[in-house]
Amino acid sequence: MSSSSAQQQGPAARQAAMAELVLADGSATAAELAGRFGVSLMTIHRDLDELERQGIVRKFRGGVTAQPSGVFESNVQYRLKTMRAQKAAVAERALKSIEPGMAILLDDSTSTLEMARRLRLGEITPLTVVTNFLEAINLLSGQRGIHLMALGGDYDPLHSSFLGVSCVEAVQQLRVDVCFASTSAVHGGYAYHQEQHIVSVKRAMLDSAARNVLLVDHTKLGRVALHRVAPLSRFGLLLVDDGASPEALRDLDEHKVRYEVCATNPKEGDDGAGVT
Repeated sequence: MSSSSAQQQGPAARQAAMAELVLADGSATAAELAGRFGVSLMTIHRDLDELERQGIVRKFRGGVTAQPSGVFESNVQYRLKTMRAQKAAVAERALKSIEPGMAILLDDSTSTLEMARRLRLGEITPLTVVTNFLEAINLLSGQRGIHLMALGGDYDPLHSSFLGVSCVEAVQQLRVDVCFASTSAVHGGYAYHQEQHIVSVKRAMLDSAARNVLLVDHTKLGRVALHRVAPLSRFGLLLVDDGASPEALRDLDEHKVRYEVCATNPKEGDDGAGVT
């Protein structure tokens, strides 16, 4: 929808078009949006307040962003569009850790969603897949050869997943062969994430698995976020794409992290950074 037609259809259509623009570009200033949509700055700020209330974007002085920070995670719709080639490369390697008959757990990251896309092909069956990620549930529901277990809890539209105490308790009742997870940042021998309620679910998932595999794109290395999820020693393997810098890999070596670098196919990807 163009900005002019969105303006003609009223605030809801304008806000939807605005959200699409910010999710595509990553960020925008209020002045840019006012010019683009032909409305006043006051109107733009009201629209941005509503989009922030919905968890789609985050306001900062003079503008708005969909990108993550050390304190805030980005909206799932933004994460779905970024670093696709890098996530695909890591997901392809992660599939080699799965054998028919296993029970595996996928967290609510878009990195593990790339695994779900490939599991949907039905080449590794029978398989039990446990997840709290609605995007993965929708992909795998009804897939022949896959026993899908959906973890319940409080639905969080920002992450398109089920979280909270009831989700943690559901995870604690299970024992799986492998947990595949991602986090927003990796530095100094630890994995980090911005949000505490996400951290509690990820920790429960790690505790429920016989083995854990961490999937990250290279932009997450050398970064920190507000909460420590777990030491990297909790993961039997860390998978990262070939965009990782020598300095970042040296940090993993210094902390005796077992990792593999996965070759990226550039045709599958796009730009973007630092999102799970």
